[in-house]
Amino acid sequence: MSSRRALAFAGVASLMAVLVGCQPAKAPESPVRAVRTLVISETGGTLDREFSGDIRARTETRLSFRVPGKITARQVELGQSVRPGQTLAQLDATDLRLNQQAAQAGLAAAEATAVQAAADLKRFQDLRAQGFISAAELDRHQTNNKNAQAQLTQARAQSSVQGNQAAYGTLTAGAAGVITSVDAEPGQVVAAGQPVVTLAHDGPRDVVFSVPEDMGPTVRPLVGKGGALKVRRWGSEQWVPATIREMAAATDPTTRTFLVKADVNRLDAALGQTATVALAVPSRLQGGGVHLPLNALVEQGGKSAVWILDPKAMTVSRQLVITAEVNGNIVLVASGLRPGQEVVTAGVHVLTQGQKVRRLQVSASAAAANSH
Repeated sequence: MSSRRALAFAGVASLMAVLVGCQPAKAPESPVRAVRTLVISETGGTLDREFSGDIRARTETRLSFRVPGKITARQVELGQSVRPGQTLAQLDATDLRLNQQAAQAGLAAAEATAVQAAADLKRFQDLRAQGFISAAELDRHQTNNKNAQAQLTQARAQSSVQGNQAAYGTLTAGAAGVITSVDAEPGQVVAAGQPVVTLAHDGPRDVVFSVPEDMGPTVRPLVGKGGALKVRRWGSEQWVPATIREMAAATDPTTRTFLVKADVNRLDAALGQTATVALAVPSRLQGGGVHLPLNALVEQGGKSAVWILDPKAMTVSRQLVITAEVNGNIVLVASGLRPGQEVVTAGVHVLTQGQKVRRLQVSASAAAANSH
């Protein structure tokens, strides 16, 4: 009897185990995603438009010889730091030295002629005083003396010029800096004024970037205003404020963009390093369109949509929109959005309908940088 009860108990236990194993597993809860959002405003609201730029010296000089000749030596390489007065390149100075010697010889001859003319004039002045020569003869010797003095002045100037020309055969750095370009090599014959190297002067730094033609009216009023944009160097998350120093008066004929230079003295970046420039522009246009980051859009059945955040329930829902144009990383949404809606601008590709989300928390240091 006890064995039958044991068998019955074992059978019931096995049946319960089978029944428990057949029950569906509880689905895991969807994670709460962190998202960045933008509130659509009727009259205000800004959006950061980002551009790629590069760090350049405020002053860059393309150095060249002031006389033609054949380069015999180049003493600097690309990226090398130089000091004021340092020799950068050298021309074959043979002809320059010969011209200098010829000018010096001409000066010596002019000095001898001037001395002789002055002595002759003195003797003929004495003869005239004694009545041995006519006034016309004295006038002729006075003229010869003036000519000799003029030729002496000319020979001195010519000798100085040739001395300078000989010195121009050595190309030197006018300021401390870094060689950013090498345009000529030893053995090459160059003309006067032909670039040999480019020197980026030590000192202030600029970030140089281009903005599309339609942003000209927005950017031009910001010239000279401190903190009008922010910059971060490649590989860094830290933003620093910058001031637009100058903007091209006309667009580039090829790219149809305006060249902009901004002062970034506080940015710790090397020459030529890539930087990201962020410029705050109005998100809503007068015609009703809204500028959004391109990564705010998602595709649904070949149509464009965005995620709208419900701030009370902290859930998202998909909403179809109509786009007008794309410019870089910015898209113009022509219709489908209304003021007051909060659009998700980052993290859209991991969201699902009705998913719980939370707003991305920005650190204090990043918030301070973004506030500039």
